[in-house]
Amino acid sequence: MDELEILRVRDEVLQAMYWMRAEGLAEAPTAAELARFLVVPAGTLGAYLDRFVTDGLLEPTDQGFRLSAQGVETGKRTFAEEFADVTKPGHGECDEDCWCNASPEEAMRCCGEQRTEQVPSHH
Repeated sequence: MDELEILRVRDEVLQAMYWMRAEGLAEAPTAAELARFLVVPAGTLGAYLDRFVTDGLLEPTDQGFRLSAQGVETGKRTFAEEFADVTKPGHGECDEDCWCNASPEEAMRCCGEQRTEQVPSHH
């Protein structure tokens, strides 16, 4: 196995498992379920899953695999990196670093400013 390919597959598997877990779809999916989800042959994926168990990212279960603590952290990080553009606040939305989080009064002021920015001017 090529090391770059291992890293690519690792990121895809961990992101998928992290997402499946977070959405309540599967805590410990089987190799076949992961293969269907990732649209790859189950036989091809099996060797990678075994490698990820050896690397401490996955733990085998009776029927499938679950993320280890290290797998959860890696999956969370790579998921956040992969989908950063999708999950970042849009125009007019605040994030946790916004000044409006300082107090309820600041939050009200921020909401008011956002509403006036979104309302077209009729000059």
